[in-house]
Amino acid sequence: MKKYGKGLFLLFVILFLYAPILILIFYSFTTATTIGAVRGFSLKNYVTLFTTPELRDMIIGTIALAVGAATLATILGTLGAIGSFYSSRKTSALINSLNQVPVINADVVTGFSICILLVVVFGLSKDTFVPLVIGHVVLCAPFVYLSVIPKLKQMDTSIYEAALDLGATPARALRHIVIPQILSGILSGFALAVTLSLDDYFIATYTKPATFDTISTYVVNATKGSQTSIKTALWALSAVIFVIVVLIVMFSNFRSGEDADNGRGRR
Repeated sequence: MKKYGKGLFLLFVILFLYAPILILIFYSFTTATTIGAVRGFSLKNYVTLFTTPELRDMIIGTIALAVGAATLATILGTLGAIGSFYSSRKTSALINSLNQVPVINADVVTGFSICILLVVVFGLSKDTFVPLVIGHVVLCAPFVYLSVIPKLKQMDTSIYEAALDLGATPARALRHIVIPQILSGILSGFALAVTLSLDDYFIATYTKPATFDTISTYVVNATKGSQTSIKTALWALSAVIFVIVVLIVMFSNFRSGEDADNGRGRR
């Protein structure tokens, strides 16, 4: 009974997590205008998604913002992690504590604070996209830091010290010794930063230009409107995002399995 109970509980959790997404994907391939009214099969939602200039520009803009902000956040988060790792114990503990604040703090507080600081205090115009980019970098950089720190603790520090003893400059030793050892953490942090930027709503709401929408802000505004074709096209967008995420996770797990097999083979 315990065995079957665990299996049923796991099945219930999986259905609870994925059933709504699968239902949305199913309706994205129909002509239905509301969930619950099943009609004929159609690809019109996908055609609308990729042919409507408004939707296409919104998707491209969101991806460009996510990649740009994630790149800056990855650089800052990685440098911060390396600096913390090679600092004294007290300094490292202080940096770790400060890094936790943006992680735990509510996004709505972070977004509103950044808006007040940059727009009201420093007088930056939101039309320049600078407050929006800074807001997403502030959101993502602490998570990159948390992804890189464990890899720094796992690496063999004696190799870096040996490189310095053999005449390498700290910068060269960093590029050729430290970075390759923590590269998987950097890539994980970058991927997480892209996901956080794509998913953000509150910071974008407070800092974005009036004429620009991310996927999150566009979806929220579109659900309040009366354009049925746009609403149903967003079902298709949700399906596309879900499939891309599944493929990325499968590829990542496949590569991790290959690396583990290669590691066992070398032993």
